[in-house]
Amino acid sequence: MLLCGRFVFLLDIERQHPGEDEVAAATRLFLRVLQRYPRAFDVVIGDGLYARAPFFRLALEAGKEVMAVLKDERRDLLQDACSLFASLEPQHGQWGSTQRTWWDVEHFTSWSDLNREVRVVKSVETTTIQRHRSKKKEPVISEWIWVTTLSQQQASSETIIRLGHARWRIENNGFNELTNEWAFDHLYKHDPVAIEAFWLLELMAYNLFHAFIHLNIKPQIRCQHMLRYWAHRITADLYHDLPDFAPT
Repeated sequence: MLLCGRFVFLLDIERQHPGEDEVAAATRLFLRVLQRYPRAFDVVIGDGLYARAPFFRLALEAGKEVMAVLKDERRDLLQDACSLFASLEPQHGQWGSTQRTWWDVEHFTSWSDLNREVRVVKSVETTTIQRHRSKKKEPVISEWIWVTTLSQQQASSETIIRLGHARWRIENNGFNELTNEWAFDHLYKHDPVAIEAFWLLELMAYNLFHAFIHLNIKPQIRCQHMLRYWAHRITADLYHDLPDFAPT
């Protein structure tokens, strides 16, 4: 998935083979995307599974920066970072409705397998929510830690935190929206090649739809309706010249 500011662009898919983990499949996918779209992106973002030296080196050798969630408590890098953060004065800021306290330190050398300095950013975030039943407001506190090859000169603390949270768009826009609104989990034919072909066609349709909505419809009009409204409008226009057929 390519993060394009206001919307996302789905690039490709890769099947996970029996006996291998997600990162092995993602490595093949990354190499193929890199070959086809070498200048389309500058930073590779992943969850905690991708905080591995081989994957980081692969991205670095391709000329890309990389960042991932850091959450393995056995990792020396995480232990060193948390120990250092405990002795440093954090920074504070209000971003939207979320109060953030963060630490941002460069030049960690604790990741011996990677054999290069990295940067670790920790963000403790407090958001006030209102419970639906009780109507009571209460704070919800979350903690995030990322490791990245991006320097402070290349990206500010705010940028790193924003990029780290943007990874959730893979889950929200990639999986949830495709499943709930595009029937992405429906198997039209039980054959691996056919399934992959249907998926790729669906990714193309998804990209065309969102590109049309975000690039062709004026913001003043677009914000008045949900995406499902525009999907129904497009469907109606497609059937406009086919009076003998009706959508089901």
